[in-house]
Amino acid sequence: MNIAFVSPEVAPFSRSGGLADVARALPAELAALGHRVTVYTPYYRSAKKADPKARALAKGAAPVGGESVPWTLYAASQTPHDAAAPEPDASQPRGSLQVYFIGCDAFFDRDGLYGSAQGEYPDSCSRFVFFCQACLAAAQARDEPFDLWHCHDWQTALIPVYLKTTFANVPRSRRAATVFTIHNLAYRGLFWHWDWPLLNLPWQHFNWREMEFHGKMSLLKGALVHADVLTTVSPTYAREIQTAEFGYGLEGLLAERKDKLCGIVHGIDTRIWNPRTDALLPATYSPESPGGKRTCKQVLRSRFDLAQNESAVVGMIGRIVDRKGFDLVAQSVEHMLQRNLQLVVLGTGQEEFQQLLQRLQAANPKRVATAFAFDNALAHLIAAGSDILLMPSRHEPCGEGHLQAMAYGTPPLVRRAGGPADTVTDVTPETLADGTATGFQFQEYTADAMLACLDRALAVFCNQPDTWKRIQLDGMLQDWSWRRRAISYAEVYERALERK
Repeated sequence: MNIAFVSPEVAPFSRSGGLADVARALPAELAALGHRVTVYTPYYRSAKKADPKARALAKGAAPVGGESVPWTLYAASQTPHDAAAPEPDASQPRGSLQVYFIGCDAFFDRDGLYGSAQGEYPDSCSRFVFFCQACLAAAQARDEPFDLWHCHDWQTALIPVYLKTTFANVPRSRRAATVFTIHNLAYRGLFWHWDWPLLNLPWQHFNWREMEFHGKMSLLKGALVHADVLTTVSPTYAREIQTAEFGYGLEGLLAERKDKLCGIVHGIDTRIWNPRTDALLPATYSPESPGGKRTCKQVLRSRFDLAQNESAVVGMIGRIVDRKGFDLVAQSVEHMLQRNLQLVVLGTGQEEFQQLLQRLQAANPKRVATAFAFDNALAHLIAAGSDILLMPSRHEPCGEGHLQAMAYGTPPLVRRAGGPADTVTDVTPETLADGTATGFQFQEYTADAMLACLDRALAVFCNQPDTWKRIQLDGMLQDWSWRRRAISYAEVYERALERK
């Protein structure tokens, strides 16, 4: 299959969140399965720094309203992986992977991907109208006979729309199927209706069934209507976005298209997140030889001058915001510290939560540690050196931190929502008996429910060491590799081609 994979960010060239990691790992695994994969992404300033040797292949111009904006297509000089590409599946023909950058300094040569400290860039609509138009034009210029376009999030949502409208009579394009993946429905690509002329689409498409949304236009809605198949990042999230609580006003449309919607959970890149081979750890380890994890815990404590004792280390990694459950932590942290635990937090976010954690660290320097930064090496150390990963998110479409924690023998404590509901098996007598228990879940979004779940976890950690080791082992033996997800996506692609 010849696949165009379009993402507004791709690690290591650009990154603001988990989408960049998906766009790094999934295309490589699809190529290993024998598919030909071409990744399109903007040539941001960060991408220029990461790959200054990218080679110009073609030039053209894309319409944005009444303007014709020049683009340059660059071929990346490296694969998206710092490590070697994955081994191909011996049962499949060898595939290929190429990354193309869409260059336009006026739109993409900026410090931030989507905005600055002052907020989203005011020309966001123009930037990604251009990007979608330029991707399609570049494919035409290169005479690329793609079977399918896989597009991600609102920044790429116009591609399925244009393939059904502007490019509907272009021979190469009209045969292509489209798959659109929703990573977070909260970001709908909303713009005022006066921006509609930028899209170069007839006004007849600005209607409540296509792209109009409460008087504004939603680029993402256009993809929900026009893509052949829709996916999102977990089966539970696929159900949640069909409800008023998580649908952001699009739940009716998604329920109407539920036969074309499926959820596929994220994987983890096992070339990067693997305790057997992780060069960022002070000691490696495995299910067969787990001793290195104790060393990682000792080094983590030494890093922050925490007490070296028998208490549990509870780690938190990610954005320090209420959506990630930090409002629950703020309500209950004094009670948490009455338990036999130490707390290590890595991330950035809301000032009120950071100030609270700073005060707690000052008052409890041997028990509370914080690092308000994005530090990849420290994230690996916390995943390996913690006993429990606390991830009490109010809203979590998929998430990867809990998957990484399980791979590192650190049982996660999560709220039963989105991806965590699909991937963490709660510790119960039944799941312990059948060897499926991998972590701890709570349902009600309250501080009391979180604390009760934490008490369950600490009771096992402190009083049942053999049971704890079994939970760790069962988590480490789970297969969250992207290879399995790539197989699932390939099946989705086949369905999209059949529908097309």
